[in-house]
Amino acid sequence: MAEEGDDTEKTEDPTRKRLDEALERGDVVKSQEVNTWFILAGAALIASSFSNSIGSGLQGVLRTLIANSFTLSLDGGSLLALLSSLEYRLLAVFAVPLVLIVVAAIAGNLVQHRLVFTAEALKPTLSKISPMSGVKRVFGKQAIANLIKGLVKLTLLGAVLAAILWPERHKLEAMVQLDPVGIIGTMRALSLRLLGATVALLAVIAAADYLFQYRQWFERQKMSLREMKEEFKTTEGDPHIKGRIRALRQARMKKRMMAAVPKASVVITNPTHFAVALRYDKGMAAPVCVAKGADAIALKIREVAGKNEVPIVENPPLARALYATVEIDEEIPTEHYQAVAQVIGYVMKLKRGFSGAGRR
Repeated sequence: MAEEGDDTEKTEDPTRKRLDEALERGDVVKSQEVNTWFILAGAALIASSFSNSIGSGLQGVLRTLIANSFTLSLDGGSLLALLSSLEYRLLAVFAVPLVLIVVAAIAGNLVQHRLVFTAEALKPTLSKISPMSGVKRVFGKQAIANLIKGLVKLTLLGAVLAAILWPERHKLEAMVQLDPVGIIGTMRALSLRLLGATVALLAVIAAADYLFQYRQWFERQKMSLREMKEEFKTTEGDPHIKGRIRALRQARMKKRMMAAVPKASVVITNPTHFAVALRYDKGMAAPVCVAKGADAIALKIREVAGKNEVPIVENPPLARALYATVEIDEEIPTEHYQAVAQVIGYVMKLKRGFSGAGRR
């Protein structure tokens, strides 16, 4: 029982296939704090770089509207035309800031994972409507972790903002006596300081939250020993099937070798344990091994060679050396040239002798 429990416990690091499957399902590392930081950083960039142009654009729109207010007609068609004109002019003012915000939101996802298009989250499942699943989501570990994270974030942000605003409390009290232009300048500078401090603090929080989310995601992808074995069977193949394929390959190779033995120039044997069939034709750089085998295969090679009148030469040292160093359809190594040349020369001499005797 203990071994079965160990076999199903998720203790093994996930494989690349497991991680790819999680990505296809849409199960990716996702930190909302990272997205929030990118959007807030984009807002801070807009406030520091485009606040003057946005203010000037809004001022121009409102000035035109107020200056021509006495000429405006507020009947049905004219009012719609006025609202449409204001809409386009406001869009022109906020076009660049809106694009930057969208780019920041997309970048917040891209830095965490590559783009994923999946309909897995849209599939209906009972867990989404199950009351028990809902209770687990509300009171589970993730919900508690989010609650603690939110309280810590609020506490830190409150402390940072208080540290910035407290020294400025006298200026804030005196702002009621300033003219609107002075208030706008002071508030802009103070807002940029608050945004900068918030962005800096949220950068630390986002980094810590991403590491936390990544760790949770990685633990969620871990595999049991049984899952590792099943995946190995799926990717590498069942051992029985692999053995069958290997046997078929060996059978095909044996059949091909036996078909090549009748074309061999000589078969060098051990005489019983090894057999190597070599072919040499005029113009070839070196003899080529067309078949080789040990024991039963060696016996079959000698049998086929005998039926097809291929010369068989017993040379145990050379047979063992060739069997160990040369592969099928490869030329023999250079260190065996001399020994093989002597064997082939002997065979050719025998053939010439038999052909001369036949002519007589």
